[in-house]
Amino acid sequence: MFTKLTSGAILGLNSIPIDVEVDIASQGLPSFTLVGLGDRAVEESKERVRSAIRNSGADFPSKRITVNLAPADLPKDSSSFDLAIALGLLKATGQIEANLEDTLVIGELSLDGTLRPVSGVLIHAILARDLSLKRIFLPIQNVTEAAMVSGIEVYGFSNLAQTVKFLMGLELVTPEPQTELEVDDVEYEYDFKDIKGQEQAKRALEIAASGGHNVILKGPPGAGKTLLARCFPSILPPLTEEEVLEVTKIYSLSGFLSGGLSAITRRPFRSPHHTASYVGIIGGGNTIRPGEVTLAHRGVLFLDEFPEFGREVLESLRQPLEDRVISISRASGTLKFPCQFILLAAQNPCPCGFLGSLNRNCICMPGQILRYKKRVSGPLLDRMDIHLEVPAVEVDKLTSNIEGEDSKSIRSRVKMARKIQQERFKGTEIFTNSEMSNSQIKKFCSLDPEGVLLLKAAITKMRLSARSYHRILKLSRTIADLGGSEEIGLDHLSESLTYRFQDTYD
Repeated sequence: MFTKLTSGAILGLNSIPIDVEVDIASQGLPSFTLVGLGDRAVEESKERVRSAIRNSGADFPSKRITVNLAPADLPKDSSSFDLAIALGLLKATGQIEANLEDTLVIGELSLDGTLRPVSGVLIHAILARDLSLKRIFLPIQNVTEAAMVSGIEVYGFSNLAQTVKFLMGLELVTPEPQTELEVDDVEYEYDFKDIKGQEQAKRALEIAASGGHNVILKGPPGAGKTLLARCFPSILPPLTEEEVLEVTKIYSLSGFLSGGLSAITRRPFRSPHHTASYVGIIGGGNTIRPGEVTLAHRGVLFLDEFPEFGREVLESLRQPLEDRVISISRASGTLKFPCQFILLAAQNPCPCGFLGSLNRNCICMPGQILRYKKRVSGPLLDRMDIHLEVPAVEVDKLTSNIEGEDSKSIRSRVKMARKIQQERFKGTEIFTNSEMSNSQIKKFCSLDPEGVLLLKAAITKMRLSARSYHRILKLSRTIADLGGSEEIGLDHLSESLTYRFQDTYD
């Protein structure tokens, strides 16, 4: 007796079709063998399936059972094959006779037959659509997430017994209606109107939000660096439907879609502690999972106390900031995860925080200051588009009852600038000015003769690298977009140059 069902295994941000083959021999001693290069979680599914079938009122065959998860050379590390194995056993023994050739089956079983939710369901649903399957079976807790994918019928079940009754025609289960993606402006806890003073910082963050540029905030303790960063997501434009699916796939894989949450409709804001490990930031592990750089995809990665992060962690950010994708290589293979994010970093000017302050004296020794600054390497600082000094807030502004411009007004200008960029890059895979390649910079960031002379002088005087040159042009293009200008003018270029200041160690 032989039967075959279709399931899926996660590989990176994609699902690979897995054939769950069940063979029950008529001769031989009773046994249950599971092959196909599965890890401990897959191997233990034998006991979960055995108990679930018995506790669901069905008969578990006392025969020689062999289950193969094909292709056999692909490592498998999930408990989501339980339901497919159980239905395969019941079908092979004739306890159910339904046709499952057009069905993708996903789900983990408890010992009593209850179906438990699994991660990566959205990715599996996309696989079912790509394979032109008609439907997908999965735990009822995952149906809203899977229903975001059109073109397939999504059936959710509470337990194995309900699934069997449905296949036997004894219980009616209707497919989940398609989940509509509602991407609207949302309310934020932090708003720019609550920030006293810091007009220059607000302007710089508006530019960063418009073009997707990286920012480093430098200033004494209490100047408002962290508050500025917390308010930053409130001026970012809402996610597009395409971006919603991108981000939701990542969070589905990471197991963060819970509590009825079906889609990520707000741009991610990740703020790991400075004690975070290399694997926590970049990703990896025995079972390769996305790190903070990928969880911040299409959103913001905020690193407070920037120099306090480990040297290995900081240097590992250099490649993702350039390539917008992270490749993680292990003995089991190489996986790529997207990491298109805006990096916000905040740091003090020195260990005590009061270097250059007009109100308090710095107590650091020159050697301490130099070592502190050198914790962040020059190549990493070179990848920051905006270097922003955040001074202490003046007393008069701090005690004033006058509110600043609110985030909604700033966001409207950011959305306008982003719309210009969408038209500019239509038909490409990029969304913002910060993602432009060198060829696109030549096409969209041309300067007049006066602008070329100014930029040449700045490169010589400020000793800028070729990377800085390109980032200045990208930033100038964004400033021009905010001003509604088709051409990059001297004022746009001059403003972008003011943001390239960085400390030297000479």
